[in-house]
Amino acid sequence: MEGASDVWLVPSGLAAVTVPLTALLRPGDQVLTTDALYGPSRRFLHRHLKPRGIDTAFHAADASTDRILSTLTDRTRVLLIESPGSLTFDMADVPALAAACRARGVLTVMDNTWGAGLAFKPLAHGVDVSVQALTKYAGGHSDLLMGSIAVVDDAVGKPIFETLEDNGWRVTSDDAWLALRGLRTLPLRYAEQARSAGVVADWLLARPEVAEVLWPALPGSPAHALWKRDYTGAASLFGVVMQGGTEAAAHALMAALHLFGLGYSWGGFESLITHETGQLSMRASPPAPAGQLLRLHVGLEDPADLIADLEAGLAAWRAAL
Repeated sequence: MEGASDVWLVPSGLAAVTVPLTALLRPGDQVLTTDALYGPSRRFLHRHLKPRGIDTAFHAADASTDRILSTLTDRTRVLLIESPGSLTFDMADVPALAAACRARGVLTVMDNTWGAGLAFKPLAHGVDVSVQALTKYAGGHSDLLMGSIAVVDDAVGKPIFETLEDNGWRVTSDDAWLALRGLRTLPLRYAEQARSAGVVADWLLARPEVAEVLWPALPGSPAHALWKRDYTGAASLFGVVMQGGTEAAAHALMAALHLFGLGYSWGGFESLITHETGQLSMRASPPAPAGQLLRLHVGLEDPADLIADLEAGLAAWRAAL
C-alpha cells in the first residue's frame, strides 16, 4: 500500500510519529511543523525533545508553501507534516514541500492517518517517512492499538530500525493479525464511510445552528482543490463549527446522542463525536471560529439514522442556549 522498501509496526500511532523523530533528530537540531499538530505529538516535541536540546518551530496551520519554506533555518532537520491538520483540517501541498525540503537537505515525515495509506501515498509524492495510526482505519474495528512507519530510502530507514531495535518497540503477532484482518475491508469501509460523511456534512451545512463544516472533500472548502488534485478519497472525519454557543450547549448536544459515541479514536466502524474548542488554545496562534467546534467521525451506520440522531442533538443544543 505504501510503496515502501521497509515498513515497521509499532505499538501505537503516537509511537509511529515519535520513533522517526527520536531516530532522525540530534541535540541542536530543529523540527518544523504545523500549528495544527495532533496534541500528543505536540506534547512529545515539548516534553521529550525540548529538554534534549531539540527545538520546535511552528508554522501557521493555513500557511502557504512559500511561507512554510521561508520558516526553515540552517538547523531545521525535519519537517513534520500533518495534512489535513488536526481539528481544523488545513491541507498542505505535500509534493511541493517534499521536493523543496529534499533540495535543502531537510527530511520530511508525514502523519498520513487521515489518508490511511489508501487515498494518499506520501512516499510516492517524495516524502521520506510515512507514518500511520493503524489503530484507526487499518484496524477498523476499534479493538487495536498499532502504528506503522514506512520508508523507501535505506539511509533514512537504518536509524529508525536501530531505534526500534534498541528500545524494544514491537507488536505481537496477534495484534498484527488483527490489523491484517482490517486491511481486507479497508477500501470498502473507507469509501462507504466517506459517502455517508458527505450526506451528513451536506445536511449539517444546511442547518441554521451550523456555521461551517471543515472537510477538504466538501466542494467550497478552502482545501478542496488541493484534496481533489492529490487524493483519491477522504476520511469520514470532519469538523463542525457551530453558530456561537457555549461549552454547556456543546456537551448537551453530545449527551443527547445515541448512535454517536463519545471518543477520540476514529477510523473504526462506529460514529464518534468530540468537543474540541478547548484544544485550539494549545496553538501558538489559535483560530477564532464562529462558535463551538465539534469533531465528527461518521461510521458505517445508515446516514439517515445518524441525521436523526444529530437532529435530537441539535434540539438539545437549542434548549441549552
